[in-house]
Amino acid sequence: MENRCNGDGKESFKPPEIKFTKLFVNGQFVDSVSGKTFETVNPATGEVIAKVAEGVEADIDLAVKAAREAFDHGRWPRMSGFERGRIMSKFADLIEQNIEELAALDSVDAGKLLASGKTVDIPHCLHILRYYAGAADKIHGETLKLAGEYQGYTLLEPIGVVGHIIPWNYPSTMFLMKSSPALAAGCTMVIKPAEQTPLSALFYAHLAKQAGIPDGVINVVNGFGPTAGAALCSHMNVDAISFTGSTETGRLVMEAAAKSNLKTVSLELGGKSPLIIFDDADVDMAGEICVAGSRVYVQEGIYDEFVRKAAESAKSWVVGDPFDPNVQQGPQVDKTQFERVLSYIELGKTEGATLLTGGTRCGDKGYYIEPTIFTDVKEEMRIAQEEIFGPVMSLMKFKTIEEAIEKANATRYGLAAGIVTKDLNTANRVTRSVRAGTIWINCYFAFDPGCPFGGYKMSGFGRDLGMHAINKYLQVKSVVTPLHSSPWL
Repeated sequence: MENRCNGDGKESFKPPEIKFTKLFVNGQFVDSVSGKTFETVNPATGEVIAKVAEGVEADIDLAVKAAREAFDHGRWPRMSGFERGRIMSKFADLIEQNIEELAALDSVDAGKLLASGKTVDIPHCLHILRYYAGAADKIHGETLKLAGEYQGYTLLEPIGVVGHIIPWNYPSTMFLMKSSPALAAGCTMVIKPAEQTPLSALFYAHLAKQAGIPDGVINVVNGFGPTAGAALCSHMNVDAISFTGSTETGRLVMEAAAKSNLKTVSLELGGKSPLIIFDDADVDMAGEICVAGSRVYVQEGIYDEFVRKAAESAKSWVVGDPFDPNVQQGPQVDKTQFERVLSYIELGKTEGATLLTGGTRCGDKGYYIEPTIFTDVKEEMRIAQEEIFGPVMSLMKFKTIEEAIEKANATRYGLAAGIVTKDLNTANRVTRSVRAGTIWINCYFAFDPGCPFGGYKMSGFGRDLGMHAINKYLQVKSVVTPLHSSPWL
């Protein structure tokens, strides 16, 4: 079976109308202070979609000023959690009414599959937002039992102005994953979307205003990391930063926070998540799961069969126009990432790995790459150690459970891991032995708003999703008062 590359750059759809290209500050769409713009490009064709306003330090200043005013003197932090939750629910309803347009924006801007956007990504966003809308009136402290003649309790208060810096791989999901718990907590915020994918973020800001979220609570500043991102991280009036991106940039975020006002930082960074498939696994099921894996360990008893089936699956994978419902893989997000993935493929060959299938671009227009599988991969190879963010899988063999655990932990990252086995004892042992923030057993890439997500080691710290995520946006205040002539303490 030959790989079907339909990535010829021919658009078989009517592209969405681009309604919003400016910055969103204090409830209004505005030009950047400098008047500068930058191009956002359709990765399916390499052609310019639109020019969007380019924010820099002066624009971040204005956005932070609006967020600060909205927090210090505005209604949002002073509303009841119930009222905030009602407005957030209305925001979710408006997203649901515009699901086609939002999914189309992420397809044209990020190369995300339209069918997946409508059935998976945006519905997941709705679930996240509604989860935190329901949580908004359930944020409370606790009564303390103190040793002396005092009454004590804690208050959970919003931390203040939050800076969210989000990546290009899941533009909609990351926007809602970051903003929703902060909104529930009563924070105000400045969001810097990835420069590759600003369009849906601006649409979400528009819908937030329509839902009744007060001006200044959500601000969106398009721009680049070294300018807009750096200004946000070092701003003296920002109280917290939540960043998802590379480990290298995460270091710079922490440095900027430390050198400015010691704002709190949460980081979700790189991952080279292992998927460990044991001999007793159903090979067909394991093959379906491993589609999302980039570092796959297969026990020797089923290794040859798994390799054969993985190669067949990759060769039949349909690559092409993300608006085509038959396509299974769209383009890389931009030319830089496209060339980066191809360079890792060349590196894998140079390092001595065996190219099983794929390895080249698809078509002559757009940023499409064939699904690529390497075998004979060694732990020390860069393709096994570094996050590639592309359709490249490294297949490796192991003998024993001890070897699998050792290999899985032989990385600086610890974001997630997968285990495929029918043996509960094996699953339990590996789960407790692998140092990663999320372990998927007989599934992979299974996310839920109620399930915290974040990493160990150099994959960062802090958690997105679940009630744990709200804690990033709260301060704990202890209140103590004396008790006089109380019959009990």
